[in-house]
Amino acid sequence: MTTAITGTTSAVTTSTASDTMKTTYGLNSDDFMKMFIAELQYQDPLKPQDTAAMLDQIAQLTQVEQSYNSTTALNNLLAAQNNSTAMSAVSFIGGTVTATGNQASFDGNNSSAMQYSMPVATDSATLKVTDAAGKTVRSVDLGPQSAGTATYQWDGRDGQGNLLTAGAYSFAITGVDAAGGTQTATTYTTGIVSGVDLTTGSAVLKIGFASVPLANVTNVSAS
Repeated sequence: MTTAITGTTSAVTTSTASDTMKTTYGLNSDDFMKMFIAELQYQDPLKPQDTAAMLDQIAQLTQVEQSYNSTTALNNLLAAQNNSTAMSAVSFIGGTVTATGNQASFDGNNSSAMQYSMPVATDSATLKVTDAAGKTVRSVDLGPQSAGTATYQWDGRDGQGNLLTAGAYSFAITGVDAAGGTQTATTYTTGIVSGVDLTTGSAVLKIGFASVPLANVTNVSAS
């Protein structure tokens, strides 16, 4: 089994809020305080500056810096959480998962399990398999279906019996109940996790050629 981890999580920034303010505005609260002291030293004693106004400006600048500090701390917390999520996702590699989704991975040889759950019993049901381009490659009459979870083993062949190429295929199942209403089954992607993709910032589990977000996982078991 090939395992893979793609992408990295965001790095925790080490620059301080004061440094960020310096880069953005050209000065920070320390610079402003130095300017304030220098102005006090060289002001005309007969025409002193309005110290109350200057102190008010310093207070405002301090509030801005505190805001930068809060933002920096929040970003660091989010980065740490992403790292924790990434490590949790990596632990799924090699395990068998079930996740809400409509993808099935076909390796080119072995049958692919397509798990689904009908909300109510139906008198008939049809499964449709589509390729990456959205083209229907197989339509299967499943017959009457009971309410609950079931699995169809797709042999990887199209409607003419031709073996299709390896890849990720989508499937959907609809049925007609006793009252003539259309029922749509909830579909699941199942299989052994072979890798984790982190390039989007959110963990996506790779199950062969199929992909499912970590948040969609409903069940995990050891292989």
